[in-house]
Amino acid sequence: MNSLTLNTAKNALTTTFSAGALLAVSLLSFNASATSPAHPSGLNQNIITSQAYSSSDYQEQEATKMFPMPEAGMEQHILTLPKLDDEANYMVEIQIGRTQMVDCNGASLMGELKQHSVQGWGYNYYQVDSMSEGPTTMMACFKQAEKEAFVQLRDELKIKYDSRLAKVFYLPEGSELRYRVWSVDSQFNISKTDAE
Repeated sequence: MNSLTLNTAKNALTTTFSAGALLAVSLLSFNASATSPAHPSGLNQNIITSQAYSSSDYQEQEATKMFPMPEAGMEQHILTLPKLDDEANYMVEIQIGRTQMVDCNGASLMGELKQHSVQGWGYNYYQVDSMSEGPTTMMACFKQAEKEAFVQLRDELKIKYDSRLAKVFYLPEGSELRYRVWSVDSQFNISKTDAE
């Protein structure tokens, strides 16, 4: 086989492989993104605002005065969501945990995320009463340095985007609540039988 034929064969094989890889990536994508949508003000800023209060610095807010104040050792986290067009196309993902030093083993936290309702109002809020070290792998890390990392509860939460009421969480002091907005970029596809 001469070099011209060999180069032509290599180019054809590379093109076929690239097209196959592109097709595989396209088939595996699900058209949802976790980038925050544009803020209604048009400015490049975080779409959700958050506030956190302990029992010693609690300040009653008009929009959340029906929720209980945090007890000693707990913090109240309030997420305020601005109104968006087509809110049904958005979700809020919540992660609860804390930043701590970790070694080469996988770390996790134990705790139960519970949903409660405000008596007489019917509004929901979420609470984690306590967090403790969870199961971990038992690898020997030898002289690998520890590093600071966010370690989260195993419970994850995705809630519908609804700007009508703040999202309220009660967590042990020293906890972190992380959040991001998911938006849908694709239309619904349809699966149905052909009716005669």
